[in-house]
Amino acid sequence: MPQSLMPRQPVPGLETPTLSGRGLFLQAGRAPKFTLLVFYRGFHCPQCRAYLSELKRLLPEFVQRGVEVLVLSSDTQERAQRAASEWGLEGLDLGYGLTLDVARRWGLYVSTSRGLTSTGVEEPALFSEPGVFLLRPDLTLYWASVQTMPFARPQFKDMLAAIDFVVAKDYPARGEA
Repeated sequence: MPQSLMPRQPVPGLETPTLSGRGLFLQAGRAPKFTLLVFYRGFHCPQCRAYLSELKRLLPEFVQRGVEVLVLSSDTQERAQRAASEWGLEGLDLGYGLTLDVARRWGLYVSTSRGLTSTGVEEPALFSEPGVFLLRPDLTLYWASVQTMPFARPQFKDMLAAIDFVVAKDYPARGEA
């Protein structure tokens, strides 16, 4: 069982390379309101393709709200590049090379390969399942959703509405007790 993070507490450090070469890393104070951290399963996952396509479509709305968006997986650079180009994810700087140890520190589940997916892409031997985290600018956890399956993920349009409410009402993180 992965470890779980607690709301209002600092999250683990995180640093991976990205396709742009800038690198993905958490830095306190960089995001005006929140950092949205999206862990996806990898190039083999057709659910991830649809999910990240929706995130790309809504990216300007997150940026407008002062939300930094970071996206990463345990894929290799080659597989991340294929996802970016074949899925049309321009504008999302995909992080890659997430180690499974770091994934587990974030509370992500790890799965073993079941061979070819419905799209004919081989799953890696081991990979992390999806997770979505909303972090405060001080890098404490505000909200998290961690899954054991690729299906029924939190919807980004719902997150946008929630962010609007949270900011307007100064709503605190919950689940800290």
